Amino acid sequence: MARVTATTVPPVEHGGTLVVEERRNHVPDDERVAHESQPRPVDGDSLLAERDRPPSGLRQRVLTALEIIRANPTGRIALKIIVAVVGAIVVLVGLALIPLPGPGWLLVIAGLGVWAVEYHWARRLLTFTRRNVQLWTRWATRQSWPVRLLLGTVGLVFVSVVVWLSLKYSVGIDLVAEARRYLASD
Repeated sequence: MARVTATTVPPVEHGGTLVVEERRNHVPDDERVAHESQPRPVDGDSLLAERDRPPSGLRQRVLTALEIIRANPTGRIALKIIVAVVGAIVVLVGLALIPLPGPGWLLVIAGLGVWAVEYHWARRLLTFTRRNVQLWTRWATRQSWPVRLLLGTVGLVFVSVVVWLSLKYSVGIDLVAEARRYLASD
């Protein structure tokens, strides 16, 4: 059985109105199976392989919907505005949560992902970030356990200092002074 994929052709002006045409391509099963049975990429090639891989079912539907929205000038402007506002909200919430324990950086990266739908600079920055996080993670997991323990300790000290400073200067609570007073009262 052949699989049908839909692609949208750029709009054409016809009689003063824009016409969006959808083309359907039939892909025979043997070609689809041959493409799906290719070997998986090695770790270093994962980002390149993601870019070259054909979109899956849901991803293809989302891409097709975005193409249809972008085909209309009003839709294109509305999409840019919606992506900019939603991405900005997610990034700002993430930036506000960075000094606090929680998913601050994860939300910043998610906001970049929202912006990457429409903005090329965000797509490049997101790719750079993902590549470096993967390299850092691989490097850290190859280290001996004392080095990993040291990395964890440095990370814990850094987060503790950030929480202490943010509480001290935003709320006015000095945890170090409170701890000293508590220990001195015993």
